[in-house]
Amino acid sequence: MADPTPVIDDLRAETEELDLLMAELEPEQWALPTPAPGWNLAHQIAHLVWTDRSALLAVTDAGAFQALVEKAIAAPGSFVDEGAEESAALAPAVLLSTWREGRAALERALRAAPHGARFPWYGPPMSAASMATARLMETWAHGLDIAEALGVVRPLTDRIKHVARLGVRTRDFAYGVHGLTPPAEEFRVELTGPSGEVWAYGPADAPQRVTGPAIDFCLLVTQRAHRADLALTAEGPDADRWLGIAQAFAGPSGEGREPKAAAR
Repeated sequence: MADPTPVIDDLRAETEELDLLMAELEPEQWALPTPAPGWNLAHQIAHLVWTDRSALLAVTDAGAFQALVEKAIAAPGSFVDEGAEESAALAPAVLLSTWREGRAALERALRAAPHGARFPWYGPPMSAASMATARLMETWAHGLDIAEALGVVRPLTDRIKHVARLGVRTRDFAYGVHGLTPPAEEFRVELTGPSGEVWAYGPADAPQRVTGPAIDFCLLVTQRAHRADLALTAEGPDADRWLGIAQAFAGPSGEGREPKAAAR
């Protein structure tokens, strides 16, 4: 069973980096629109508040979390937006404080989780390490939306290795979301991280392969860029199909981003 400490440490670093950006903003900047339709900066942080709270319940109160799952099942097309709306109207200082308190509580719960425990989620059950990875993925992805809205570039670090690994591990889940049967065999995935290190997953001799920059793969599986704008190569029809449906997040697949070429 993987030690969750390294990814929890990286989750803290990722959230603290985004926190520094948000703490510098003027109150009116929180109303700036982001690439997510209908969401401003406040909605982005409010979504993190809501998902942190959901994760905390999953780790500490399975019964209460099940009630959230039932709400999601009842409103699959709107529960994410409704969750963001819960806190988006708060004053920016209050919302920032709420986010800090919630993520600190979740971090404590994840560090205290029993070894080998698994917790319910909107997708498959998760270990503490997987839960922390999912929270890092969401923080990174929504941080990209915020940075784009502000016209800034966030530092690119090897912390995205967690996002890349989650994207690989959720291959079969992505097929299931689309009502498809996943291939029986593993794929080979080779990604070059920001530091130049190559991250490899799956059998070295697998005929179905995906290669390219890790950042591009992470942008794809979080639906922050269209495949047409990314330098990812698929070898084999199954690998090619996967890149058209890949997602690292639980819940229904979104519409994703339009290709930049189409925007021009």
